[in-house]
Amino acid sequence: MLIKVYGSAVFGVEATTITVEVHMDKGIGYHLVGLPDNAIKESSYRIAAALKNNEYSMPGKKITINMAPADLRKEGSAYDLPLAIGILVASDQIKAPEVDQYVIMGELSLDGSLQSINGALPIAIKAKEEGYKGFFLPKQNVKEAAIVAGLDVYGVENLQEVIDFFEGKGTLQPTVIDTRTEFYKTLDFPEFDFSDVRGQESIKRCMEIAASGGHNIILIGPPGAGKTMLAKRLPSILPPMTLREALETTKIHSVAGKLKEVGLMNQRPFRSPHHTISNVALVGGGSYPQPGEISMAHNGVLFLDELPEFKRDVLEVMRQPLEDREVTISRAKFTVTYPSSFMLVASMNPSPSGFFNDPSVPNTSSPHEMQRYMSKISGPLLDRIDIHIEVTPVPFDKLSDDRKSESSVEIRKRVTAAREIQSVRFDQLPNIHYNAQMNTKQIREFCALDEQSKELLKTAMERLNLSARAYDRILKVSRTIADLDASPQIIASHIAEAIQYRSLDRDGWLG
Repeated sequence: MLIKVYGSAVFGVEATTITVEVHMDKGIGYHLVGLPDNAIKESSYRIAAALKNNEYSMPGKKITINMAPADLRKEGSAYDLPLAIGILVASDQIKAPEVDQYVIMGELSLDGSLQSINGALPIAIKAKEEGYKGFFLPKQNVKEAAIVAGLDVYGVENLQEVIDFFEGKGTLQPTVIDTRTEFYKTLDFPEFDFSDVRGQESIKRCMEIAASGGHNIILIGPPGAGKTMLAKRLPSILPPMTLREALETTKIHSVAGKLKEVGLMNQRPFRSPHHTISNVALVGGGSYPQPGEISMAHNGVLFLDELPEFKRDVLEVMRQPLEDREVTISRAKFTVTYPSSFMLVASMNPSPSGFFNDPSVPNTSSPHEMQRYMSKISGPLLDRIDIHIEVTPVPFDKLSDDRKSESSVEIRKRVTAAREIQSVRFDQLPNIHYNAQMNTKQIREFCALDEQSKELLKTAMERLNLSARAYDRILKVSRTIADLDASPQIIASHIAEAIQYRSLDRDGWLG
């Protein structure tokens, strides 16, 4: 007897339907084909124990199971449940005439209970697209899958619940989640708020500009100046995520198995990997491809603290994702693409000792040590960072001031207004949503300067010895400053402020 049960495989952030064909014949044996990995090959032991512990049995016949398409590698233990259901139906131990109308996924424990799986959301999206009636999966993952409207999603705790459903027993009901209600559940008060920051008004202004235009930013200052504290508060002033962004972000975290019974993600992610991270962990990949930190930060913030401490080859692999806003991982037998549109926020000391340019502390680093320290960050990487800002320690009178600073909610209103201006400006341009994404052609179109502004920029580049790469960055940042002022034109004051935010292009830093 031949029975077909349907599961799903996730590659990148997209799912592919897998047909599990179970055939019973005379003889004895268990043959599993269709490029299964070791975890799937071991499933026969888990399935046999789970069936026995639920008063069913592994049939004493020749069992042939094909996982189609047969040329696509299948990975992981999440196929235990569809394999077990297929065996039970093919051996006439249960009746399930509607089994081919559902996608079934789950890892079996030896007692028949189910363990969580990765990628529940993209699997649910694919099941709906292909017209399946419902989706069975472990109860731990039901919230993330149930945000897909128009698909009956059943969260089950054990094998017996699935069997009872197909035999018309039990009271299993689909989980229903109102996606929009879930999406609009926002935190009234962010965990980290700019109202907690004493002093640093110029830095807060710089962070507001970065958030408004989606600009990458690097903070340079001595230890204890507040670089990390400021970076952690940046997500609190970013515009609220759209529903599309929330779904994109949730899919990535679902594939990585990081949701932990959370439904729809409605807060922008903030990722802060340690400087010992490998390039595979940062960009993704591995034997079983997984999204890296830059994809986990999609639609949010990636914070690299102490940037020169990261290995140079690790930093270099970020160059292409920063430019293309996606990362493609190619291997001999597969290619996967993960989205990686994030804001890069980096911090660093100005020298190995940390106190270069600080008049109160003598600089103990030699010129050679300075050059070696700064050379850890390549020019092409810095070329992708729009804003460089120096962070100085806060004086005592500012630290002891009890007056509340401006809150993140107030700053976010201005940021959101500036983003709305950019949304209208780029409405007809594909894949351009904010100023930082402009290419050279768009900079020429949207960042036109009057004669006074041109003269000011020319003088600054000559006197401060700014590099050529600074030119486009200054124009992009100037456009954002003008948007914050609701000004259709870039004027000299906008250019003057943007010029201040190119510290590392000046003489005395990179040489």
